[in-house]
Amino acid sequence: MEKQLDPMKDDLPLMANTSHMLVKHYTLDLDVDIESQSIEGSIVFFLETGSRYRNSSSADEGGCHSRPDETCKMGAPEPCHVPVTGPSACSSEAEDNDCAASDKGEKDTSDKNGNHSNGEQASGIPGLKSCCDMEDPGSTGFMLVLDCCDLSVLKVEEVDVAAVADAEKLTGSAKVRDASEELGDLRNRIVHELVTLPAHRWEEQLCYYRCCSQAPACGDLAFATGPWSLEIRKPGIHAPKDFPHAIRIRYRTKAEGRSVTWTTDQSGRPCVYTMGSPINNRALFPCQEPPIALSTWQATVRTDAQFVVLMSGENSAEPVPLQEGVLSWYYYVTMPMPASTFTIAIGCWQEFKQQPFTTNVWTNSDFSLPFSKADYRWHEERCGHVEYPCRFQNPDMRLQSVIPYRVFAPWCLMESCKDLALWLLPQCLSAAYTTLGTHPFSRLDVLIVPSNFSSLGMASPHIIFLSQSVLPGGPHLCGARLCHEIAHAWFGLAIGARDWTEEWISEGFATYLEDIFWARAQQVRRQYLTSLLICNYFRPHRENTGEVSESGASVVKHGLKAEKIFMQVHYLKGYFLLRFLARTIGEASYLTSLRKFVHKFHGQLVLSQDFLCMLLEDIPEQKGSGLTIESIFQNWLDTSGIPKPLLEEGETWKECQLVQQVSGEVTKWIQTNQKIRKRSKKKIKQDEVIFQKLLPDQLVLLLESLLEEKTLCARTLQCLEKTYKLREQDAEVRHRWCELVVKHKYVHGYGDVEKFLREDQAMGVYLYGELMVNEDAKQQELAHKCFAAAREHMDVSSAKVVAEMLF
Repeated sequence: MEKQLDPMKDDLPLMANTSHMLVKHYTLDLDVDIESQSIEGSIVFFLETGSRYRNSSSADEGGCHSRPDETCKMGAPEPCHVPVTGPSACSSEAEDNDCAASDKGEKDTSDKNGNHSNGEQASGIPGLKSCCDMEDPGSTGFMLVLDCCDLSVLKVEEVDVAAVADAEKLTGSAKVRDASEELGDLRNRIVHELVTLPAHRWEEQLCYYRCCSQAPACGDLAFATGPWSLEIRKPGIHAPKDFPHAIRIRYRTKAEGRSVTWTTDQSGRPCVYTMGSPINNRALFPCQEPPIALSTWQATVRTDAQFVVLMSGENSAEPVPLQEGVLSWYYYVTMPMPASTFTIAIGCWQEFKQQPFTTNVWTNSDFSLPFSKADYRWHEERCGHVEYPCRFQNPDMRLQSVIPYRVFAPWCLMESCKDLALWLLPQCLSAAYTTLGTHPFSRLDVLIVPSNFSSLGMASPHIIFLSQSVLPGGPHLCGARLCHEIAHAWFGLAIGARDWTEEWISEGFATYLEDIFWARAQQVRRQYLTSLLICNYFRPHRENTGEVSESGASVVKHGLKAEKIFMQVHYLKGYFLLRFLARTIGEASYLTSLRKFVHKFHGQLVLSQDFLCMLLEDIPEQKGSGLTIESIFQNWLDTSGIPKPLLEEGETWKECQLVQQVSGEVTKWIQTNQKIRKRSKKKIKQDEVIFQKLLPDQLVLLLESLLEEKTLCARTLQCLEKTYKLREQDAEVRHRWCELVVKHKYVHGYGDVEKFLREDQAMGVYLYGELMVNEDAKQQELAHKCFAAAREHMDVSSAKVVAEMLF
């Protein structure tokens, strides 16, 4: 029987009561002070009554979802001039004005003692019931619960959207303000009409959002903070439909908040970026984090003029000068996305301009399949998502094989970025388009993040973070990683998992498509890595996957475990499942079904069975293979360890020519090592052994095979490094080289280990453990030395895992 887990230490709680109220749009107005490591400002929530508590009258008004017969269309927006009345009026150039400056006189309620806290109770709500024990919103008093931690919440207030001139026009009646309609009902009705404006009026909608967010307050709301939540009430409100649908929260981040990382870049200049950490964005701004809470957003960010602000936004923002030395940046998103995908990076980034576009766009006929007539018929069908300006329904967007892109990095990485990332991007984007069709997002920024970034890459809407570790050693690792992150635009972002425990829907697909996009023999590394599969489950909730509590609150199982970010099971096991399905069904039929799945489910949340049902129903030929959803669940998703079909197929991989070539080279090195040991005082002639040139993946396989050898002498390791110039290879190869150095106590290679732990923190965590396990004094001293130098700027999860190894 599984032990009970402490949700404060293991499972990540998703506290927001999304079944009661749902955020439809966020408007952020922030000041970022890099020197003091703080972000301060306000966020305005535009809410709708949740699906379980929307009464019949509000449902009749249209709800928050598009009707089945609506089609996503992109049209010319109407001009928007929405002045605001009242003392807090702002102009249409709202991004140029600090119209919603933080109330700096408010008391900071932060708790200085806890790692995850939001401060003391505030605004007079003694004994507020925990949202873990959520009450029926219709019984006594309704409470709005938001996900929040490590924030100083200064003030919560209701926004008087009725004070915005012309806002009442949204209701479609000039006589709505009469005795029969309460002012609070009018405000909520205005918000409802605003969040349900049709997609072709998206620019007007954004303008209304901006102006409404700057409207004056019409009363403070009582609030209290818990370790993981912000709880808000208004006296006399007993049901979600009567709760204010536009609220403003003024807050300040804490330097220790795990949603953002304050550090220095490779040039030694200060910067900050969001982590995509286990706690997501709740330490950046209060939000709703359950996957079902899809929302749009717009953000104005002000900071010193020396810094560049990058963000997940559909527009390539141009800075607007404010007072001397301060710039304002404005971004927006019109495709509803989870709040966890909101990404920001601020630093002294340098943009590396692309060269004039050439026709030399890489493709590979083995993997790139032409679109059929059926593909175009799919685009004539209606989208299944809520209404937004959808690229899949725009003919011009459907023909855009390479979306606009930019590359940013510190100046010191200029040459490597120009030689690799900037050159590879159009090829990878074109390959992705050829495989899956329409790009879900309109543009792409790529940022080379600081060395303390905890993984090789991270994808967010419109922006990709890449580790500097992918740059050295040629195009192989950089190109493959770009393809992996680009694949997330479809799987992980445009199509998300309804239950976050089903990470394989994101990472498994991205790992599989990485091969297809890159169109090279990646199978060598993937085949060998089957032995490294972690015994784990894809669906820890099994048949309860996707279920939430009555309020909408839930947990992400094991979401807070520090070592979770280093586990590869969702990548590798997901890859092998998809590869198994493709081999069973046939590559061509499989990729055609994949494109159909993308078109049908983009903009939506899915579970495993959604993909499997469509795949098996779409390909009747597979019935003879014995594939069923039940068998896939049993063999792959609901059992730990290496699936039986994978074990049966494993023997055939040894017949691969590339694998056989590596096996031959391994034999040569074992024989060479034996000769060196026998003739320790004699040099082996250079022409005595001829070693073949190997691809990067083959080098990884070679080094991992040599790791199984009990003893390799120092001269063998010296010859090995010289033969393949291992210090100049990519990070995947250098990591295995460092493992050999540590295992065989090759003192002349300790400098390589130290450099790797300093510059390749995204991959070096477990090298610390290997340095400690040998119980060698020099190696343990090296581990402690490297950790002491890197710990201050290291990712929190990485630092925790390493500390447990060392102390």
